[in-house]
Amino acid sequence: MGRSQEVLVLGSGLAGLVFAALMAHRGSRVTILEAHDRPGGFGHTFTLAGRYRFNAQLHYVWGCGPGESVDQVLQHLGLGGKVGFARLDPLGFDHMRMPGYSLDIPADPRLLEQRLVTLFPEAAWAIARFLALVEQSRRDLQSLTPPIPWRGWLPRLPALVRMARRQHLTLQQVFEACGLPPAAQTLLALQWPDFMLPPNQLAWLAWVALFTGYQAGAWVPRQQFSSVIDALVGVITGSGGTLLTRMPVRAFEMEGDRPVAVLAGGGERQSWQCFAAGEIVCNFDPQHAAAMIGWEQFPHAVQRQLRYDYSPSNFAAYLVVKGLDLRDYGLGRWNIFHSDDPDLNTCFARMYGQQDYRRPSYALASPSLQSADSGDCPPDCQLLDLLTVANYDYFRDLRERDRSAYRQQKQAVLDALLDSVEAHYIPNLRQHLVLQVSGTPTTNERFCGCPAGNSYGSSLTPAQFGAGRLTHYSGLPHFHFCNASSGYPGFAGTFWTGAHLYQQLTGDRVGPA
Repeated sequence: MGRSQEVLVLGSGLAGLVFAALMAHRGSRVTILEAHDRPGGFGHTFTLAGRYRFNAQLHYVWGCGPGESVDQVLQHLGLGGKVGFARLDPLGFDHMRMPGYSLDIPADPRLLEQRLVTLFPEAAWAIARFLALVEQSRRDLQSLTPPIPWRGWLPRLPALVRMARRQHLTLQQVFEACGLPPAAQTLLALQWPDFMLPPNQLAWLAWVALFTGYQAGAWVPRQQFSSVIDALVGVITGSGGTLLTRMPVRAFEMEGDRPVAVLAGGGERQSWQCFAAGEIVCNFDPQHAAAMIGWEQFPHAVQRQLRYDYSPSNFAAYLVVKGLDLRDYGLGRWNIFHSDDPDLNTCFARMYGQQDYRRPSYALASPSLQSADSGDCPPDCQLLDLLTVANYDYFRDLRERDRSAYRQQKQAVLDALLDSVEAHYIPNLRQHLVLQVSGTPTTNERFCGCPAGNSYGSSLTPAQFGAGRLTHYSGLPHFHFCNASSGYPGFAGTFWTGAHLYQQLTGDRVGPA
C-alpha cells in the first residue's frame, strides 16, 4: 500500500482513531466520517451542568505501562510525553465486596494468592492450581498475539494446543474444575461489569486477558479520556487529515464486489455527500455495514463470523457529591465491585432477565479521586460513577410504549443502587447529591451509536472469543473492519485493533521489532 494512498475511515471510535492517526502520521491522506457531534465513541467525554465532566463508558484501562500496547502506539505517534496516565493503587486496584467477605486485588500475583489463602485456608491447593492456570493462559495469550513470523509458529505449538482446548471454557467451568470455594469464585468474578457477563457465560480466555492486563497495571488518564481522544485527533488533523462530524454513512457505492465510495450526511438524500477512497475502513458495527452492502457480497466464512450476538448493555449513573469527602467512605485510587447477592450468576439473571435490582451487583468509583489532575469538577465537589447491567429490549420497548413509565423505571433502578450504596458505603448519600443523571441501554444507543446499546461489541462468550471471531478481513477488496467486534473491546483492545490493521496494511511495525 503506497504512502500517498487515500484512506476513508467510517467512524471515530478508538480503534478507528488509532488506525487513522497511524496512517496520517505515516503520510497517507485520511478522511474520517463520524455520525456523532464529537469523536471518541465510548471514549468521548461529556459535560453536565456546564461544569462536571464525565466519560461516556470508560472507567479504568490497562495496557498503558511503559512498553505496553497503548504506550507503543503513543510513542510511535510522538505522543509519549503529551498523554499521561495515573496508575491505580497496585496494592488494591479493585476492591471486591460481598456479604461477609472483602478482597483487594493487588498487582502482585503472589500477594493475591496470600490474600486468598488467608480467606480460604482450606482451599490453598485449589487456589494455587487456579492461579497457576491463570498465569499459563496469560503467557499463552501473549505468545500467540499477532503478528507472528512463520518461523515462530513451531515453538508456539504447545501454547496453541492449550488455547484450542480452553477457548470453549467459561470462567465458571474453570472455577469448578479447580475446586474453588463459591465465595472465592464470587470475589474473583466480581469484576463482571468489565465484561457485562456473569461467570457462567464469560469466556475463560477473555477473563484472563483482562484480569492479568489490569494486574500488569490499571490506569486512568491524568486529564480525562478526552486528552487521549484530542491527542489522536490532533495527529490526524495536524498531518493533513480531515475529521467530519454529524456525517452518518447512508449507503455504499459498489464496483462489482468492491465498495469504492460511501454516501454520508444528514437530511434528505439530495443533501448527502459522496466520499471515495482507495481503502475504506469500517469502524462502525460490522453487522450494520454488512446489511448496507448486502450480506451476499461477503464470503460464507465471513458471513458466519458476522452473525455474532451483541454484548449486554448497562445502566450507568453519573453523580456529583458535595459536603463530604468520598475518601472517608472507602473510595480512592481504586474501583469497588459490590454484590448484595453472593451468587453472581443468579444475580445477573435476575437483574438482566427480570429487571429485579433489589439485591444488586454493581461497580462504583470516584474519577475525581483516581487522578488529581483530571479537572472534572470544582474542588468542593467529587464525582461518583455507578454501573450495572441492563436489558436493552426491556428499556427500548418501555421507552417506545410509555415515556413516563420509562423514566420511572430509570429512577427505580437508580434508587435500588443508591439504597445499596447508602447501606454499605456512604450513609445519607442522597443528602449530598448536587447532580444525578442516569443512562440506560437506549441512552448508549443514541449517544454512542452502539446497536442494542451494547457495551463491548460482540458478546464475550466462548463461542465468540475463539478462533472463529471476526477479524479485520471482510473478504471484499480494499474494505476492512476495525472495531471492538472485529478485534477486541476495551481501551487497550481497541488500541491494539487499530494498530494491528495498520501493520497489516502497511507492513510498518508499531513498537519494538
